[in-house]
Amino acid sequence: MIRKLLRKVFKRPEHPVRREPAHIPVEHHKVRREQLSPAARKVCVVLQENGYKAFVVGGAVRDLLIGHPPKDYDVATSATPEQVRAAFRRSRIIGRRFKIVHVMSGAETIEVSTFRSSHDTESAHTDEHGRVLRDNVYGNQEEDAARRDFTVNALYYDPSSETIVDYHHGVADIQQKTLRMIGDPRTRYREDPVRMLRAVRLAAKLGLAIDPAASQPIRDMAILLENVPAARLFDEMLKLLFSGYAVKCLKQLREEGLHHGLLPLLDVILEQPMGERFVWLSLENTDERVRQDKSVSPGFLFATLLWHQVLVAWKRKQEAGEHSQPALFEAMDEVLDAQAGKLAITRRIVGDIKDIWALQPRFDKRAGKTPYRLIELPRYRAGWDFLRLRAQAGEIPMESVDWWDRFAHAGHDERDALIRQAPAEASPAPKKRRRKRRKPAGSAADINTSTQPADTPAATTGAER
Repeated sequence: MIRKLLRKVFKRPEHPVRREPAHIPVEHHKVRREQLSPAARKVCVVLQENGYKAFVVGGAVRDLLIGHPPKDYDVATSATPEQVRAAFRRSRIIGRRFKIVHVMSGAETIEVSTFRSSHDTESAHTDEHGRVLRDNVYGNQEEDAARRDFTVNALYYDPSSETIVDYHHGVADIQQKTLRMIGDPRTRYREDPVRMLRAVRLAAKLGLAIDPAASQPIRDMAILLENVPAARLFDEMLKLLFSGYAVKCLKQLREEGLHHGLLPLLDVILEQPMGERFVWLSLENTDERVRQDKSVSPGFLFATLLWHQVLVAWKRKQEAGEHSQPALFEAMDEVLDAQAGKLAITRRIVGDIKDIWALQPRFDKRAGKTPYRLIELPRYRAGWDFLRLRAQAGEIPMESVDWWDRFAHAGHDERDALIRQAPAEASPAPKKRRRKRRKPAGSAADINTSTQPADTPAATTGAER
């Protein structure tokens, strides 16, 4: 109520000063329509033919200017979600905080959003910290540009004219390698605290320096991330860790003071000499795979980030007298439960993490049929990659990794030889046999036993079976 009253008292002028955008021709920015995906071009053309404005917007335009191939394409339009839905047969309206339309074209999905008004309208619903919870007020292109987070993301590309519409000098900021916030940084971070994470990710990925005005409030306002839903925070962390620049992102997070609480216990991991090397090797390996356009697994990466916490909990439980295997599973649950309060890791990813962890003790068993059964498991390769990473970090000898690699690629005879050459496992302590109760002297049992031939085994009692 107080917020609404203040808005009425300090109401914006009915006709605010318009910001004239720069229309940058293709001769200056060099981005041709052929560089866009056919699906993105088609969506814009169809909407424009139906009488609406439509532009490729945001990260795709930014990446094309920098020279990075875009991962996906977003379109901004003057059409409402219902009008977009009516223009495309293969489309659906999604979203709760604000509605958007997914338009499917072949294997590609284009995200189409309607121009939106600024956040300072009375219809924007916020929590007590100022975070915007719901905002479905539509506006014009200028207002849509003003509500975007960074200047490099407020760029509109028209495939028909090959012109970039730039309201906030985003093209100049790209040329100057600066990541600049649109509007007051403190207000924008309060509206959406995830912007602090996004600033770090974009700066690392694009090689941009965060503008001091946008960087200075981050450390003081990091606590606002506590109010972000766990599922959304997890999604943003996945984008950061699989950006291809995870090492730079994590270092920047530490510099900006944003690493505390993002991954519970991560600070403890990074403070351990062994754990820190293990984490950096994992992140470097992930970055290399992303840049080479190879497949990456969230389960594998999170398994590496949390492994040393599992080791600490596992050792503690074993020292308390618990058996090794149950202690391991209890340690796994303990670490993952600590994560669940902050990051909504999906059940599928949790399953992958547990599979990789549970395989590690089984690599110590190289006798009998165990190796044959282990290499047939679906998660064997992920488990072996994890084992190799442990060896590279100095946690275990590389000899074990090499043995399993040879065994997996060997023929039957060579596998038998490798098993014979494998180090002997520690034999388990012999079970105590139940002591036989002595029969009274002169009993029938004694007579029968004593008269039995020496080479005939005595009858087995029920107790011995």
